Amino acid sequence: MFKQIDRYIIFQFVKNFLFALLCFILIFILVNLFENLDKFIDNKLPFTSVLTYYLYFIPEIVRLITPIAALLATLFTAGRMVNSNETTAIKNAGVSLVRFMMPFLAMGVLITAGAMYFNNWIVPEANKKLFFMERNSLGKNKTVAGLNRLYFQDTKNQLILIDQFRESDMTALKVSIQLYDADSLNHMVKRLDAEQMKWDGKAWQLVNASERSFRDSSEQLTTYKEIPMADVQGFNKLNLVPSQITRRQLKPDEMNYGELEEFIVSLKKGGQDTDRQMVDFYSKISFSFSSIIVIIFGISISTGSKRRKGLALQFGISILVSFVYLGFVKISQSFGYNGDLNPLFTAWLANIVFAGFGSINLYFKSY
Repeated sequence: MFKQIDRYIIFQFVKNFLFALLCFILIFILVNLFENLDKFIDNKLPFTSVLTYYLYFIPEIVRLITPIAALLATLFTAGRMVNSNETTAIKNAGVSLVRFMMPFLAMGVLITAGAMYFNNWIVPEANKKLFFMERNSLGKNKTVAGLNRLYFQDTKNQLILIDQFRESDMTALKVSIQLYDADSLNHMVKRLDAEQMKWDGKAWQLVNASERSFRDSSEQLTTYKEIPMADVQGFNKLNLVPSQITRRQLKPDEMNYGELEEFIVSLKKGGQDTDRQMVDFYSKISFSFSSIIVIIFGISISTGSKRRKGLALQFGISILVSFVYLGFVKISQSFGYNGDLNPLFTAWLANIVFAGFGSINLYFKSY
């Protein structure tokens, strides 16, 4: 039954959570503003563009600091109740620690559910616009090659080289499609070079193309003025689509779950290693659960001590724990990127460790 104590805890938690979010958003914006102020001035960005930039930046800030705000809200709420002996009164009334945790866990579930939607739809769309502004107005977040000199392993034995891709009309310039022997992979069987390869919405069209077939020491040359790629015999069906090309300059933070999964599938079809992308995909999901993990962890360290803790100490603890958690995430991801750990296990490792530590700590401690 929803009791008055539950309403009190939830009210205090929500108040502290929103206050922490607001403070961290302001801190992040101020730090970023000092960092980019010279770039804004050098590129002569008007005030409205700067304001728009930070409106797009806020969702990413919220995604990053939500677990920190949840931990801070837990420590402040539970810590104050310990300091004012409210938890002692609750315990004497026959309320167990597990029952005392229920309002916190309920808020953790709500935050996690909201984060699943927010991180999947709101954040990627805002990041696309944010990084677009950075690439085009501030000269940041550009890939080394951009959409020039692109290389794709379309299938196990077929490579596609593109000198330049025009996103405006979905046209690839100076294209070379190379087919190798499927068994040895070191002998070129056919090669197709085209001045242009245009996307008509459904398939690729070749313009001014020349096809070379290699047999023993002989070479057969065939030229085409314009021909659909599907009509050229002997090559594997092209899996490459324009969205796969344009995503070369996108980061995982700019893609939602579906887009990133589709990108991974296209890379697998080309026989490419996808460990890094798989870690990023699973991390998108696991990070949404980090709030409920840190809430469990926060309750275990805030209710297990009889000593009074000031707000400054609680704030320091939350920042320290958050840095340790985020550092653990980054370190484990590096092992997953290198293929040393399973991508799924890598993405969830930090959550498993911190949830396990918090649960064990709760088991051995009481109010």
